[in-house]
Amino acid sequence: MQTARIAIVGAGLSGLYAAYLLEQRGIRDYVLLEAREVLGGRILSVAAQGNMVAGTSGVDRFDLGPSWFWPGYQRQLDRLVHDLGLERFEQFEDGDMVVERSPYEPPIRSRGYFNSPPSMRLLGGMAALIDALRERLDATRILTGHAVSRLRHMGKCVELDSIDSSDRSTTWRVEHVLLAMPPRLVEETIEFIPALPPTLARQWQATATWMAPHAKYFAIYERPFWREQGLSGEARSARGPMGEIHDASIPDGSAALFGFLGVPARVRQDLAEEQLRSLCRAQLERMFGPQAAKPKAEFLQDWAQERYTATLADRNAGGQHTMAPKASPETGPWFGCLTGIGSEWSPQFPGYVAGAIEAASLGVQALSAFAEQAD
Repeated sequence: MQTARIAIVGAGLSGLYAAYLLEQRGIRDYVLLEAREVLGGRILSVAAQGNMVAGTSGVDRFDLGPSWFWPGYQRQLDRLVHDLGLERFEQFEDGDMVVERSPYEPPIRSRGYFNSPPSMRLLGGMAALIDALRERLDATRILTGHAVSRLRHMGKCVELDSIDSSDRSTTWRVEHVLLAMPPRLVEETIEFIPALPPTLARQWQATATWMAPHAKYFAIYERPFWREQGLSGEARSARGPMGEIHDASIPDGSAALFGFLGVPARVRQDLAEEQLRSLCRAQLERMFGPQAAKPKAEFLQDWAQERYTATLADRNAGGQHTMAPKASPETGPWFGCLTGIGSEWSPQFPGYVAGAIEAASLGVQALSAFAEQAD
């Protein structure tokens, strides 16, 4: 039996930020359990050479998960980016966009547009946030490859059962649990003894997981040749397989185009990855010319196939942002010892990167409120 004051389940951005806030408050008696072997959750960056974020450094990295944030109204995330000393840059949007209006018409150029406020990206990818937070935490409190399977309420404590990558089980006894996972994944994969209140369980089950039904394709090039043609890299297509395409180039780094696949997850699962990549390359050639057909590297990330992201309900969903459910039981045995802090629990930005920061902050603040009520 292992013990800690607080257990954080999930080491994506919300879990890491919650640990960061706890340490800032002088609370180091916690454990951070992550089912994957790497940190970051749905934030996943890949280097142009093909290696994933774990163990890599540098700025030439591309986001296979979320890419953008908006400092103009996501102020809390903006302050964190500043405090961590991270560099940002504006999404490139200069020039015309390319549009395929139907599967039967050739692509046309159309006047581009600018987002207001502008979309911003981080140098080094969104994983720069993960790197910076990890460097500031006590590494001995973070355990990867530990999937939490069961929570038991035991009066004044909660017992967590986790299973590691070697199928060994560990039990943790804690006072409070912060769930840094999507609500639907919590309800799908963790057994609660006793069961959660039925209304709350239904709310969590009904909350769609952002990114879960999506897939992103990246093509990496030596230079952004489309800009030489007066194109922004922005594209929309009714033919596909990508419905929406953007410039993903890195300042002083590699050039890139990326797109969200419009093919539903249930259809993608029956297609070989190389088949999807070939269709994406053909689309880029169609829309941006022959130079687009031969990227120096390419990546395809299908989040619907990620067991620690998507459930069957997510794979059959449309991928929209939904309203945040209640983060804690209001009555019953689980009241005061269980709080959801994943991005989907954010009141203002559910599913967004900024939502992970807001939800984690509210969850850590709630710890103090619960402690005062207990006294």
